[in-house]
Amino acid sequence: MSASRRSGTTDELGPDEPERPGRSGDDGPTPPDDARTPVGPDGADLLAALLDGMDAALCAFDVDGVVTHWNREAERILGWSAAEAVGRHGFAGWAVREADAEDIQVRLMSAMHAPGRQVHEFALLTKDGGRVLVRTQSAAVRGTDGKPAGLYCAFSEVHAQIDLERSIALSEALFDDASWGVVLVDADLRPAVVNAHAARALGTGRTAALGRPLGDLLTRGVEELENALTHVLAEGAPPAPAELWVGVRTPEGEKRRCWRSGFLRLASPLAEEPVPLGVGWIFQDVTEAKQGEQEASLLRFRANQLHRAARAAAECEDPAEAATVHLDFALAGFADHALVDRVMGGARADAEGAGPLRLMRVAATPSGGPGPSSLTGHTGLPVRYGEAHPALQCVARAGSVRAGAGAVPADEAREWARARQWPDDTVYGLCAVLRSRGRTMGVVTFLRGGGRTPFERSDAVYAEDVAVRIATALDLADLTGAADAAGRGDGA
Repeated sequence: MSASRRSGTTDELGPDEPERPGRSGDDGPTPPDDARTPVGPDGADLLAALLDGMDAALCAFDVDGVVTHWNREAERILGWSAAEAVGRHGFAGWAVREADAEDIQVRLMSAMHAPGRQVHEFALLTKDGGRVLVRTQSAAVRGTDGKPAGLYCAFSEVHAQIDLERSIALSEALFDDASWGVVLVDADLRPAVVNAHAARALGTGRTAALGRPLGDLLTRGVEELENALTHVLAEGAPPAPAELWVGVRTPEGEKRRCWRSGFLRLASPLAEEPVPLGVGWIFQDVTEAKQGEQEASLLRFRANQLHRAARAAAECEDPAEAATVHLDFALAGFADHALVDRVMGGARADAEGAGPLRLMRVAATPSGGPGPSSLTGHTGLPVRYGEAHPALQCVARAGSVRAGAGAVPADEAREWARARQWPDDTVYGLCAVLRSRGRTMGVVTFLRGGGRTPFERSDAVYAEDVAVRIATALDLADLTGAADAAGRGDGA
């Protein structure tokens, strides 16, 4: 335990314990034994306990520079016990080199006559002869008359102090200027601290997000995020960052974002057993990068499908069968159903200048379940399309047309699909014109159900690539059929 010179200590720290009522006849009758106030610890013992419990090394000097107090942390750093330190005059001859003793003594004692605290750095000697660079904070201790009665000196190893300052500086930087989102989530899974970057990403203010459930801040991905936070609280940090897709409310509506997130379990350094204080959640928005990766992967897949389709179609003897091969390969991962309609009366060089436009079904994928597409154009009957049907618009414009049922109930979506002669589960349609040798030959239609996303511009580009290959195959089938018919006529 720390040692102090008991003589005079009480007077400097404060007055003696006041007399309790009953000690003097003037104060009234003496209370019963069981009603007396329990006797507390001696003031010097309490001071010694407080000093020994400090995390910082602390020593004190009287007005003559004699060491009066020395706690356990000072003993740990320098190796000198309290019994060896208390009573020595300054640090000269034992805790500092002789060459440095005078300068250090002057710097320390000057704190008695200076306002506030003074901070110094110098080297002290350990008991085994080593040197330790310490940072000290010194301030005067004044007596009841206001005059200096001594000084205290709190010190710690410089590297430990620098580590602490770095930790504090890092914390302040993370919560002020970091280019990542940083959120401290408490054990109830509610934000306790939010930095400026995270507040912007969440679309709220730094203080407005505090204490609110995560479901109030995000529209999607809340369950995945809370599951990750709960796991970290129970098991610790995961070995690698996680990529979470979330929905964020914005003035323009909901935005879907991908946040690459790292998690750290926070535990109190003051508790004997690790007590979780919450989770440190650090994230960075990687939406654009992930979307770029997804688009690149999709392009590679579609290019590979076109390549495979071309190789398979090259092995078909019948060009019309090659057209269905292109259709089947295009359908994978792209749509649920596909239809191929031909312009009745032959291909048209100018659709607007010809007569009424009618389309005939020549190929389709089965609507009742998976399977290869089949040729169906044997009856020669036109498809009952209305005047505003997307397929007719596609042929008339010689360009792609997208259509969708919109956000309507399921029964209305089924009526919308039936009115267009499409399978009942259709919600989105994409029509691409079939063009070959400068003529419009028909239209290919790709259909998606409600479990898929609407067709986008990139989907239309892919459909147009497929349409070129189908149109070429159908044109070749027409030329082959005409040549066969001419050959039969010559033979007759």
